Amino acid sequence: MTEDKERQLRFQARLLDAVGQSVIATDLEGKVIYWNRGAKDIYGWSSEEALGRRLRGLTLPEESLDRANGVDSELRAGRAWTGEVLLRRKDGSHVPVFGTATLLFDDRGDLVGMIGVSTDISERKALEAELERRASYDSLTNLPNRALFLDRLQHALARIERHSGHLAVLFMDLDDFKIINDSLGHEAGDRLLISVAERLSSRLRVEDTVARLAGDEFAFVLEDFARDGAAHFAERIAQVLRDPFVLDGQEVFVSVSIGIALGEAGTNADAQELLRRADLAMYRAKRDGRARHALFEEAMNTEALRRMETLTQLEQAVERNEFTIYYQPQVDLATGKALLMEALIRWEHPHRGLLRPGTFLPAAEQTGLVVPLGRLVLRKACRQAKWWQDLYPSAETPVGVSVNMSARELEHPGLVEDVASILRDTGLDPSSLTLEISESVDVGKTPMVVNVLKGIKALGVRLAIDDFGADYSSIAYLENMPADYLKLTSR
Repeated sequence: MTEDKERQLRFQARLLDAVGQSVIATDLEGKVIYWNRGAKDIYGWSSEEALGRRLRGLTLPEESLDRANGVDSELRAGRAWTGEVLLRRKDGSHVPVFGTATLLFDDRGDLVGMIGVSTDISERKALEAELERRASYDSLTNLPNRALFLDRLQHALARIERHSGHLAVLFMDLDDFKIINDSLGHEAGDRLLISVAERLSSRLRVEDTVARLAGDEFAFVLEDFARDGAAHFAERIAQVLRDPFVLDGQEVFVSVSIGIALGEAGTNADAQELLRRADLAMYRAKRDGRARHALFEEAMNTEALRRMETLTQLEQAVERNEFTIYYQPQVDLATGKALLMEALIRWEHPHRGLLRPGTFLPAAEQTGLVVPLGRLVLRKACRQAKWWQDLYPSAETPVGVSVNMSARELEHPGLVEDVASILRDTGLDPSSLTLEISESVDVGKTPMVVNVLKGIKALGVRLAIDDFGADYSSIAYLENMPADYLKLTSR
């Protein structure tokens, strides 16, 4: 070999070392005849260690054997190969690479081997895996998300169809989670969700799945669970979460409402439908008093359709002002004179007639429509009270009006300003207005609500606790409530 030829070869070798990729050449027997610096960096073998050894023995793990045979087939057919493959390093670890393999010919055009160029794609693969994980797992709790949950549920349904088995889907919601967020902050709420997820995960079998669907909603897939087993599991979950959680040094107690839907071979229900049924059952559990579980029944579908219909019509009713106010007097037993007129809302439904609050207020609470509806009632009641007072200006005690205020309204920003504005617009003296707060509004858990009530009191409006004795039946409740009087309820 001439000096110029050697110099050219050394220059070419330096170029191949500088490319930053693995460049490997083998002879017809698959033995290494060239191994650049990039190959050493990726696979760990030095050029001295690699030369003369079979490439398969250096870099091919058993799990990539079929892929390697496919590469050989392409080369024998005279075609170049390009693709991804998992190879092995000197230390036994695996490395994903993107490579090309082409036939190698000498100056005379004779086939002398193969040359392969490969790039380490570990970082790209890790990023892809992380993106896939984020697409399938909840970023806060690391539990499966809704998409992965539905995928696993669909596979579980396919298994029970093949083996005539059964499963249960549970839909779980934390009761009063919004109160925790409002009183302790969203960061504390997030920490609670993480702790809840950890407790739930620790109680599952390997074959079961628990997922966080959204907010404070969780769901379970329990294979080989029938009705009694699913109900027992729901009770166990409620018990697991009953022990207090400690957030910022404060004990927080959690209760849950759980809906159960059952699936078995031959059931005409896919994953979405089963989850929907469990959700409907959970809604029933909440409606029946929370901190309990309920099993899906077909009648719940009719209820759901009626509820959706009511919600749609309720939105239109607020826009069309289809509501009227009835007034119930509160009488002084000693004198027989009316002290207050309690405003009671009724919906003049165009097709169903006069509807009482129980048929539509729960739906209004659920959607937030109770806020504009409550403002409407408050304005009408204040205007009516002012009209009565103007009609009988000589009355010894001007007749006042009382209006019920829901928890959702108390939590809505701007309530104090709205009350002040309505009083100003109607000209009603604040002392003639009483707002009735249900005892079920746990003011002790929501400092924000206490501040709102104090703001209302500062306007000169009176406050009453409605149905006292129906829920907490505790005088300690009064410590946080700046109330003027109670309305007692006997059981």
